[in-house]
Amino acid sequence: MLGLSLAALLAGCARRPTILPIYDVVVNHVTIVDVATGQLRPNQVVAIARGKIVEVQPADKDSYAAKQYVNGNGRYLIPGLWDMHVHFRGGDSLVAANKKSLTLYLAHGITTVRDCGGDMTTSVLQWRADMDAGKYAGPRIFTSGPKIDGPGAYWPGSLEVETPAQIGKALDSLQRLKVDYVKIYDSKISGEAYLNTISQAQRRGLKTTGHMPYSVTLSDAVKRGLDATEHLYYVFKACSGKEDSLTALVRASLQTPKPLGLFAMLPAVYDTYSPAAASRIFKLMARRHTAAVPTLYIGQTLAGLPDNDHARDTLLAYIDPKIQATYARRAASARQQPLAARQFSQKLETKFRSLVPQMQAAGVPILAGSDSGPFNSFVYPGASLQEELVLLVRAGLTPLQALQAATTNGAKFMGVAERTAAIAVGRDADLVLLTANPLENIANIRQIDAVISRGKAYPAAALANLMRAVKNR
Repeated sequence: MLGLSLAALLAGCARRPTILPIYDVVVNHVTIVDVATGQLRPNQVVAIARGKIVEVQPADKDSYAAKQYVNGNGRYLIPGLWDMHVHFRGGDSLVAANKKSLTLYLAHGITTVRDCGGDMTTSVLQWRADMDAGKYAGPRIFTSGPKIDGPGAYWPGSLEVETPAQIGKALDSLQRLKVDYVKIYDSKISGEAYLNTISQAQRRGLKTTGHMPYSVTLSDAVKRGLDATEHLYYVFKACSGKEDSLTALVRASLQTPKPLGLFAMLPAVYDTYSPAAASRIFKLMARRHTAAVPTLYIGQTLAGLPDNDHARDTLLAYIDPKIQATYARRAASARQQPLAARQFSQKLETKFRSLVPQMQAAGVPILAGSDSGPFNSFVYPGASLQEELVLLVRAGLTPLQALQAATTNGAKFMGVAERTAAIAVGRDADLVLLTANPLENIANIRQIDAVISRGKAYPAAALANLMRAVKNR
């Protein structure tokens, strides 16, 4: 009888169904692209719960239950892309218009953006809190808050500094806002105030990045602790064999009625380019871990404004008319440029592209950024970051290096590499599913089948619906 009872018990246990955990999202039979190594891991399953990746293993070994099931067969999974240079700006009247760009970023596979200074910080911080709370979809946001500049700054909302005390107060206000880093602009700031801002921020443990007045040298800024330089105008000046002489010339001109600025000096910088000087500054940047954000696509776009008609751009229909109106200033200025200036701009952009593989080879961290936002004409949120990666490869990076510039490098720069930008257990579930291999052709990042943001999947149809919601009526 004991034997029969045991047999009955075992039979009952055998008939009892296995209770499967129910994940939020499961992506099955997918090829994972390891952006750290460039390796492909085919036929994998990725399970997601509470915004995190909780399982990564070969498919077909177990059954999975999920609220959202995403078919990864024949598809490639990469970490979500990072746009490391965007702008939300234009004042209170453009807050709603700027907010629409959040949809454009996500629909193009950008799951994180770095806001590089504007005049709507309170709104940006509120968007971030709302998206983290799941109220609506959009990318994660890192922000600098208001820019730091000199007296009479060009951009509204800037914190204007000249003395060490003013710098201290500006940094106090940024810390009260709990910004993620400090952005310095160069329209009016003095060389002394620029370097002092870097030093004071360093002592507070704040990252610094930005433009740079031509009255200082990049090497001095790097030695003070500058964490990244935006665009390539300032790296390029440091590649001049006559940098010290040109810097002295700029400083002397500041006391005259016609001070020399960046654009006045660029032809002289171009003519005195030195491979040896370039090598020196790249080695210094690599040693000090100072990153560069090339923003090649906006340079190409603005240089081509006199010759290109953007009236029929497909994405223009998704840009709020109020933001479209901000494009007019640059477009009008470009059309008034003399032919010689246009030709120099094209030549300069070609030279900038040549710097990118040299910096990469020297070990300078490269960050992918678009500079999209109001006033930057026809540089569309989302798509412009995709175009930036295409240009980085055209400049000489491998597709893997371009992907790293838009994923792991950004996460490392912002100090969150242990949390995100990799497809591994415990990482944030910010992912992009592609229908083609981006390591074979970087342009395949445009072939988006689904985006996963904060652990929620948005298939192509859902992304299309989000886009329709922000399309101009």
